[in-house]
Amino acid sequence: MPLIRSVFQDELDSVSQTLFDLSVMVSDSMAKATRAIMDKNLSLAEEVITSDEKIDTVQHDLDARIIDIIARQQPVASDLRALVTALRMSADLERMGDLSHHIAKVTRLRHPESAIPSELRDLVHHMGTVAENISRKIAVVIETRDTDMALQVEKDDDEMDKLHRQLIGSITNNEWKHGVESAIDITLLGRYYERFADHAVSVSRRVYFLVTGKFAS
Repeated sequence: MPLIRSVFQDELDSVSQTLFDLSVMVSDSMAKATRAIMDKNLSLAEEVITSDEKIDTVQHDLDARIIDIIARQQPVASDLRALVTALRMSADLERMGDLSHHIAKVTRLRHPESAIPSELRDLVHHMGTVAENISRKIAVVIETRDTDMALQVEKDDDEMDKLHRQLIGSITNNEWKHGVESAIDITLLGRYYERFADHAVSVSRRVYFLVTGKFAS
């Protein structure tokens, strides 16, 4: 029995490690996507687009492993909760990778022009910085199960929401002079960053619940 338990624990540890690896990949993807959109860097955008396929593959393989573990080991209580939570976190991380991919596609679509009007560059860059900070914190939260940092992600998300409102406000006032196409680009970019942060919050809340048994307030 102890040997069986040891094997099962090794499998749980492997799932946690893959979640961490996935979070690092997503963080790297977002950092590159932001640099690409800010610098009109087509090659970097293409790198992000290509890397999303790897993120998808890792996520699909992880989900298959988790389902296999549940079928073979038939875990109960906290072990089952940990595996089901891992499945949900995996989906959130994959979606975060998709959103980085979407940002990169805007870069590719508008290249060699910039998708961001000059007066909004600082604001979009700020959103990108917040997204990068959030993704780095998520990696730490997954690796260490640091509940205090998990709560910090909520505060970062509040900042992202504020920036998103400012961005949308800039294209809905009467001073907008960049046309419909540019307004659509900015609307999409704002939405991608805002949703990225939302999925990060979902991951942090799941870790918080896993550790404490309580929902973050």
